[in-house]
Amino acid sequence: MKNILTIFSLLFLTNLALAQPPKYDDLKILYADANYEKLTKVAEKYVTNDKTKKHSLPYIWLSKALYKISLSGTTDEKYKNAYKEAIKFLGKGVKNDLKYNEGATLEEHSEFMDEFQLSLQEMIENEAGSGNFKKAYGWAIKYQKITTHLVGVKYMMGACKHFDQDKGTARLLWQEARALLEEVEGIDAWSEADRNILKSGMLYSAQALMNSRQNDKAKALLNKAAQWFEEDEDWQERYDDVVN
Repeated sequence: MKNILTIFSLLFLTNLALAQPPKYDDLKILYADANYEKLTKVAEKYVTNDKTKKHSLPYIWLSKALYKISLSGTTDEKYKNAYKEAIKFLGKGVKNDLKYNEGATLEEHSEFMDEFQLSLQEMIENEAGSGNFKKAYGWAIKYQKITTHLVGVKYMMGACKHFDQDKGTARLLWQEARALLEEVEGIDAWSEADRNILKSGMLYSAQALMNSRQNDKAKALLNKAAQWFEEDEDWQERYDDVVN
């Protein structure tokens, strides 16, 4: 009887071990060694393998490697789209983690997530600030893939479409954003980039409404988020221009 129980215990532990996803220490070591090109090759094998393609970690490590390569200034033709590829793979990692792991892996890599989001948010801001709302919209579409807080980027996309003379799409995006905003209770736990893009998205949207002589709607919009930016001088200055 004891032997039978021992066998069942071993079988249980074996199955449990097989059910646990790998920790991908090989990818972690390659990243620590700054061997980013080899990391992309090894990680790509995992994300195309039927046994591991639903895990989130290979995508995140692949994104990390491509992001570092994009910052390196390499002239290697095969990495000319490294930054965009990094967004794509991080987006897949986010999707898998939320679906299969309830976001636990994202918490472990929050520092990278924050840095990457900020880099993309800055690109959106720069394009919008220079009046190139078409490009800003294109980057904003990509930002949606790497965040779990969509309300700010939806407002930004709506504003971009408005300033790009696509008022119909702008209204649809603002409608989506309003529905999402109703569910927001606070933004303290959000990443810095998510907070920034909420602020900018609402301010640009308010300006778009003002340009369409919808001043009351612009005021109502900003009032919905005013409590979250009370200590932000830039927000207060632009808020006062609209409300007062």
